[in-house]
Amino acid sequence: MGRRFVDPLTVDDVARAVGTSRRQLQRVFEEVAGTTFRTHLAEVRMRHAADRLDGGRTVAAIARSVGYRQPAQFAKAFRRHHGVSPSEARAERRDNAA
Repeated sequence: MGRRFVDPLTVDDVARAVGTSRRQLQRVFEEVAGTTFRTHLAEVRMRHAADRLDGGRTVAAIARSVGYRQPAQFAKAFRRHHGVSPSEARAERRDNAA
């Protein structure tokens, strides 16, 4: 997926880009990665988002940088994935660094 994870990607977009069908791509994700395309994309975005918390950027800027248009939607996804809000994760990192 490279850096394209910031784009509004769909499974159809990726299938076209790699020259396969939507169903075949879904099958490959399930068989090889043991996950779905959407779950994998969310994991990639959340990993990159967590890495960007230290840079002093706003949560809204981080949300945009990993492909979310709405900061609230990003914060909800971040909490679901990491168990804490982006602001709480940032505070935890600061506390652990001190």
